[in-house]
Amino acid sequence: MTVRKAIFITGGGSGIGRAVAQKFAANGWFVGLADISESGMKDTAALLPAGSSFQHKLDVRDRAGWDAALEAFAKAAGGKIDVVFNNAGIPLGGALIENKPEEIERCLDINLKGVLFGAQAAYPWLKASAPGSCLLNTASAAGIYGTPGASVYSATKFGVRAITESLDGEWAEDGIKVASLMPGFIDTPLIDMTSNQGSNEAIRERVVEAGLEITPVSEVAETAWAAVHGDQLHNRVGKTAHRIAFAARWLPGRVRKQMRSSARPLGK
Repeated sequence: MTVRKAIFITGGGSGIGRAVAQKFAANGWFVGLADISESGMKDTAALLPAGSSFQHKLDVRDRAGWDAALEAFAKAAGGKIDVVFNNAGIPLGGALIENKPEEIERCLDINLKGVLFGAQAAYPWLKASAPGSCLLNTASAAGIYGTPGASVYSATKFGVRAITESLDGEWAEDGIKVASLMPGFIDTPLIDMTSNQGSNEAIRERVVEAGLEITPVSEVAETAWAAVHGDQLHNRVGKTAHRIAFAARWLPGRVRKQMRSSARPLGK
């Protein structure tokens, strides 16, 4: 009997996590949905083929919670985990001097500490299913060049990029693939959130005002599939991410000038 491959997805209750769950489930994978929102996971599961998913409430800041979640998922999946998708994250915009300490700490804890904890917890499972296993991390175009008005968020995504590169080296001899997704602005519920506690303007309004494109979430799912099955370390999604990467490499002076002249912090 052929054992289905299994992917564990944090932030599986909405947005990118939901789209990736749909993509992998449609291709016969068993999908583990992890989120702090039980209703969100339930809604995602309803979109997947019957019997193709497992749900576990998880706060990615809880290191022990990670171990419990992966052990429970592995048991449901038949004893192995092929991919762990470190996807859960939150936005934070606004001028750094106006960000509240609790906002900064929450963003750092979820976006950065959560990824580190997830990698630690995932390692023994991915090593056991290697070669061919994969740790996939959601970074961002904000991890290519720092975004004015989103310094904390950018810092976390540069951190995710660094974690990905570090573990790509550390885990190579174990046969574990490590990769990141670097999306630009994606059409998910996150883009309709306000950027910080002091703002009443949705991120989407700022993106549209700046003339930037909003990429369909289905493109992220397609890129996630390609990342798991390919050999690219960082996988950019959307025109914005590709343009920033090109300009940061070949036109750094122009990018710096543009960022300094056009910056209006998110939340202003």
